[in-house]
Amino acid sequence: MLIPNALKRYIAAKFLVMILGTFLLCALLIFMIDFIEMLRQTGKAVTNASGRAASVPMSRVVYLTLLRLPAYTEILLMFAVLVGSIGALLTLSRKSELAVMRAAGMSVWQFTWPGLAVAFALGVLAVTVYNPLAAAARSEAERLFAETYGREADFLSRQSGGNWLRQDGADGPSVLTAGAVTDKGLTLTAVTVFLFTRSGTFVERIDAERATLNEGYWELSNGWSARVGERPRQFAKQHLSTHLTPERVLDALGSVISLSFWELPGLIEVIEKAGLPAASYRVQHELLLARPLLLVTMVLLAATVSLRSFRAGGIQTMVVTGMVGGFGFFLMAEISRQLGVAGLVSPRLAVWVPVFVLGLVSVSILLQQEDG
Repeated sequence: MLIPNALKRYIAAKFLVMILGTFLLCALLIFMIDFIEMLRQTGKAVTNASGRAASVPMSRVVYLTLLRLPAYTEILLMFAVLVGSIGALLTLSRKSELAVMRAAGMSVWQFTWPGLAVAFALGVLAVTVYNPLAAAARSEAERLFAETYGREADFLSRQSGGNWLRQDGADGPSVLTAGAVTDKGLTLTAVTVFLFTRSGTFVERIDAERATLNEGYWELSNGWSARVGERPRQFAKQHLSTHLTPERVLDALGSVISLSFWELPGLIEVIEKAGLPAASYRVQHELLLARPLLLVTMVLLAATVSLRSFRAGGIQTMVVTGMVGGFGFFLMAEISRQLGVAGLVSPRLAVWVPVFVLGLVSVSILLQQEDG
């Protein structure tokens, strides 16, 4: 039987409202948790300042939290679709609307089709529009975070968990780290450099607000230089020679989630031409390509646990089963992703196999429920 367009729109609207409502609720919870973390960072910076007045205004803390929010919520989109789809189907079932549709001769595939279309459309928008916005916001947040807290936070606690990059140049070998990497590896913020002689003797430490990569050298801005046996001196500009390329810097210090869907293919090509490992970037690209199908699969999984009539009972058990299945899939997908990042399996297989497995299992369960 053909479904009237008005009914399609009604079902699609149910799915869309429930998914977006779940997504906004998750976003609010994440914002509150991250905001508390930002306040903790601010309080630690003020404590380290030994009695100085707070130098981080509340408006900047809120702005930083908002910039970080899209990247975090993007990761939870899968769960928002799963929970929202379960909620939409349970709402239709509670009002006996699903029972009426079945009595009219509609199959499960017909009344879940609008939900599948909504999930696929959201997946496409998430990859092509939301992901680039989230990546840009994350990159700006990393830069602003380093500028805000990088100079005030304790050096050892700030850098102990960070990545360090060894480089060489006409000035000699050196080791550097940065609070943030932006402009595709061309700009570093909150930079610390340790310069050595060819024999390995420590020569100089440099702390700079910013470092810009030019052809053959770093241009360090607004910092302090401390050489062995000399008093520290402040500088506005200073050059440090290097043989590094932007791709090498980004590969060592950059954040994959700060790269948008449209930037990844070109960056992967450049990194592989330079002879550097690009497995993590390939896995991230495949994850984004698979996202529309992943969201469709979440709707199928939701349908397997949400079509039982309220009169039959056992709704709570089915919903819990669906949530456990979603978390189980997440763990399986994360293990597979780590295998792909480590280079043990192909990035394409690492991403797509879990999605296809869950999709086939969900379709098989629905076929068994529908046709016996």
